Amino acid sequence: MSATSGDNIDAAKQAVSASDAAKTLIMRGNRLDSRDLFSAEREIIIVHGEEHYRLRLTSQNKLILTK
Repeated sequence: MSATSGDNIDAAKQAVSASDAAKTLIMRGNRLDSRDLFSAEREIIIVHGEEHYRLRLTSQNKLILTK
């Protein structure tokens, strides 16, 4: 994904060390609880191949996935 205005990931978030960013997620079958994903942040970045996707939790508790 090429960086365009508004799509830049905060440099401070990128600078977090691997040990600080490491988190254990528990999957039951093919299920993952969204509370585990959003326990610390309201937005996560999903890397799929060469593409980056942003999964965001809204104020109305909805999920929005954008490329």
